Amino acid sequence: MPETDRGMSAEMRVLRGTMRVQEPLKKHTSWRVGGAAERLYIPADLDDLRYFLRSLAQDEPIHVMGLGSNLLVRDGGVRGTVVVLHARLDDLRQSPAEGGEGGGLIVAGAGVTCAKLARYAASRHLGGAEFLAGIPGTVGGALAMNAGCHGAETWGIVEQVRTVDRTGRLRERTPGDYEIGYRQVALKPRSEDGGADVPNEEWFVQGSFRLRAGDDSALRRQMRELLARRNDSQPLNLPNAGSVFRNPPGDFAARLIESCGLKGLRAGGAMVSPKHANFIVNTGEATAAQIEALIGRVHDTVKKRTGVDLVREVRIIGVPAASGVAPGRLADNGPEGGAS
Repeated sequence: MPETDRGMSAEMRVLRGTMRVQEPLKKHTSWRVGGAAERLYIPADLDDLRYFLRSLAQDEPIHVMGLGSNLLVRDGGVRGTVVVLHARLDDLRQSPAEGGEGGGLIVAGAGVTCAKLARYAASRHLGGAEFLAGIPGTVGGALAMNAGCHGAETWGIVEQVRTVDRTGRLRERTPGDYEIGYRQVALKPRSEDGGADVPNEEWFVQGSFRLRAGDDSALRRQMRELLARRNDSQPLNLPNAGSVFRNPPGDFAARLIESCGLKGLRAGGAMVSPKHANFIVNTGEATAAQIEALIGRVHDTVKKRTGVDLVREVRIIGVPAASGVAPGRLADNGPEGGAS
C-alpha cells in the first residue's frame, strides 16, 4: 500500500544527515571532472531523506546520484541540491515471506552497489542477478536507466520498487506502472489521490528482485567470467563513465564510432578510448567541457558518415564554466533524470 509521512516521529523531523556547501562534484563522479554543487546532502537513512525533501522549496532543483557513474557534471557546477544515496540507503536482505521453492526475493536499497547485490544473491543461491556484477553503479541508478549488459537488463528481474517524491511520500510501484525500454524508464501518466496529478519527480529508494534458484559456486564462476570479459574489453585503468551512447537497433555504438576512425580522438585531456570506442576517458587533466565537446564531435561525425543518430546514454547536468573551453554542439537526446 502507498505510504505517507503521517505519524512521523519527532526524531524523524530533525535532519540527521550531512550537508556540504559548494562541494566539488569531481570527488563524487567516476569521470573525476565537474564543478561544485551549491548544496550536497548525504541523508542518514530513508526517514531522514523524506524529511529533507519536505524541507526544500518546491522550485529547488534536485539531483539524486549514487556512485556518480554514467554522469557528466559541467564545469560551472550544479545549482540547487545534489542528494547522494550511495552507502546510505543500504538495506539488503532476502525476504523470508516472499522466498519460495525454486527462487526467492532480494530487497535492496537504492544506495547498494549493483556488484554487492549480485554477490549477495549468489551467496543465497539465487541466480539472475549475475550481470549486475559488471554494472559500475547503484541499485537506484540501475532502476532509473534500466542498466544492463550481456543481454540482461535490470527491469527483467524487478518485482516491485519503492519511490519517494518531493513531499517525502513513499509509493510502492510495479513494472506495470512504467514504460520500460532499452536504457530508459518512465512513469506512465496516471492520477491518484482523487484525481490529483502524480508529482513528476519521484526517485527510486528500493527495489525488490525476483530471482531463480541457483548454485553458489556456478553463479560466482559466471560473475568472474563476466568481470574478466569486462576487464579485457573496457578501459578501466582511466576515469570514465561507461558507455557514452546507447547501442542503436541491430548494431553497436562502438562499432560505428570505430568505423569512423575515431578511436584515440582527443579534446584536451579527454580521449575516445583506443580500447573501446564507446568509452571516453579522462587521461588526467580533462575538463567537463572537453568531454562534452568530444561527445558532440563523435555524435556528429557518426551521423554524417553513417546516417545513424546515436542517442546519448550518459546524463549531463549543471552549467558550463563562465569561461574556458566551449562545450560545443551536443546531441541533446539522452536521458536527464534519475540517479546514477
